[in-house]
Amino acid sequence: MTQKRIHFTASETPEAQTALKRLVHQYGQNPVSQADVIVALGGDGFMLETMHRYMAAEVPIYGMNKGTVGFLMNNYDEDNLHDRLEVAEVTTLHPLKMAAKDMHGRVTEALAINEVSLLRESRQTAKIEIKIDDKTKVDELTCDGVLVATPAGSTAYNFSAHGPILPVNAGVLALTPISAFRPRRWRGAILPREARIVFTILESKKRPVSAVADAVEVRDVATVAIEEARNINILVSFDPEHNLEKRILDEQFMH
Repeated sequence: MTQKRIHFTASETPEAQTALKRLVHQYGQNPVSQADVIVALGGDGFMLETMHRYMAAEVPIYGMNKGTVGFLMNNYDEDNLHDRLEVAEVTTLHPLKMAAKDMHGRVTEALAINEVSLLRESRQTAKIEIKIDDKTKVDELTCDGVLVATPAGSTAYNFSAHGPILPVNAGVLALTPISAFRPRRWRGAILPREARIVFTILESKKRPVSAVADAVEVRDVATVAIEEARNINILVSFDPEHNLEKRILDEQFMH
């Protein structure tokens, strides 16, 4: 059996850096350009950074938990890593593509693996029009904000905002309001992955709103367009007993 060539990367925490040194000593270190797999040591935040950093490489990323949450991570174990990588199951994720136009007409594009969220900037509630595929679905959402989440991101901010948890291969996105005031009973929607969502900020000067795509924030937005970037494949690798589909299923039964 040919052993996989590994590129290790780690967060800046002392625990992750110590693990990095031990694993590189035991298994060696290959440049990303020659690696069959990237092993990321840290928590979910570092895993997201790694996925963004190596998005174009299309090399499977296998996370090992040296952080605090670790939903996207496998258990940390220094032994038999080659055997674990050989049987690991690969899940393909597609990020969201955000195009945010601010009140000065500047357009910022960014990719989000978890979610794109719109948030009010002031004491005033936001007022947002929502269009899906060029059809107005909500004339005026009065709220603290609204977000669009991928299946991989549905257990993060989306779930905290009472949005649905989505199976990875369901082919859908979650549209979830954040503290909606009007329409009072609207709890959001599940959209097909092909949907194009456009948010228009109403009374944008009086009620400013920011847009955030993972770590990229745009202030004072006027419109935000979101769609899945189906041409970008992010490969994430999991131990068979801890694959992402099973984790998302289990998460729905946690108390």
